[in-house]
Amino acid sequence: MHDHRKLGRELDLFDTDPLMGAGLPYWLPDGAIVRHTLEEYVREAERAAGYRHVYSPVLGKRDLYEISGHWDHYREDMFPPMDLGAEQVVLRPSLCPHHALIYRSRSHSYRELPLRIAELGGMYRAELSGVLGGLARVRAIHLNDAHIFCTLEQAVEEARAALALIARAYADLGIRASRYRLSLPGEGGKYVADPRLWRRATALLREVLDSSGIDGSGIDYEAAEGEAAFYGPKIDVQITDPAGRESTLSTVQIDFHQPERFDLHYIGPDGAKHRPVMVHRSVIGSVERAVAHLLEEHGGAFPTWLAPVQLAVLPIAQAQEERAHEVVRRAVARGLRAEVLGPGDGTLGARVRAARLVPYQAVIGDREADAGLAAVRLRDGRRPGAVPVAELLERIAARAADRGAELWPAA
Repeated sequence: MHDHRKLGRELDLFDTDPLMGAGLPYWLPDGAIVRHTLEEYVREAERAAGYRHVYSPVLGKRDLYEISGHWDHYREDMFPPMDLGAEQVVLRPSLCPHHALIYRSRSHSYRELPLRIAELGGMYRAELSGVLGGLARVRAIHLNDAHIFCTLEQAVEEARAALALIARAYADLGIRASRYRLSLPGEGGKYVADPRLWRRATALLREVLDSSGIDGSGIDYEAAEGEAAFYGPKIDVQITDPAGRESTLSTVQIDFHQPERFDLHYIGPDGAKHRPVMVHRSVIGSVERAVAHLLEEHGGAFPTWLAPVQLAVLPIAQAQEERAHEVVRRAVARGLRAEVLGPGDGTLGARVRAARLVPYQAVIGDREADAGLAAVRLRDGRRPGAVPVAELLERIAARAADRGAELWPAA
């Protein structure tokens, strides 16, 4: 069983400092590589799916969250407002009010819909210190968020496409959903009081689940009361860590509430104003929780495309160090992440052990240096033997590009 907090420190990925505060981790260089690679993967997947990216500030006036309903229904989880002259501003607990304003800033025709707006943005939640833990529960969250503004007729297909995008991402990341949950309101919760909108959104989400999955045959799911957002029901994609603890990583929601609160509209084919539907979705949830789960799922042995170092080059002696650095330069020119572990870093055996989580190791002795070869060792223990450096780099680049799990597939 792997603990991401222990692994994160051992692998120099992230850490915390009491002067920064609890629940506010910082990322070290190798951790920043993992995070950046993950973020770019999501942005690329979103661009291919027709999303357009925006940036919005992490602060907003208190009035904004009063309109969205966060102030009435979510205040206990928000940081206190800050006085700024005659106004009060708040660290945002969510990106959706900002995206509603971005949509509202321009007029829209039905021909523009669905309009998919995505952002990997920061938000802040005043979590109690007792529930904080590593990257899994933090106060400064970087959320892979998106909001789709569409017609009622488009909402089910957009939500279904979001679930498919989540499934593809999980396959590329080498993780799996433990179950799907339809999260509904429960007794005693602080929810928007509009039963008609709740029934409408719930019916649409059931339709999404019943028509998704392989060949549209539906996804097995469980309904859970008391897990809904304050403004509507949602589909939660649940993951389970090695200790058996379950949490939500990805979500899909159909929201009628905020379009009404922000008076959003589009011009229909009849020339009249119509209210759009707002589909919320997050493919990998928060970057922090995603990396925590990936660490524990893979034990620090990230898939090739995500690994902080993809190739470790190990010259046997000082005489081969220049050739080793040349291999690294060629790897970097191919867009790969490589480093030299030379004799100054210990015996060859010690260096092999130090690089045990790196997908590929290239050992270079006199014979390899003279012939332009590298003796290849794989993370899974296999030794394919000596191959030309160009072939090795081509194989690694191919695995990184297709995000394949197999390190050395048969030719």
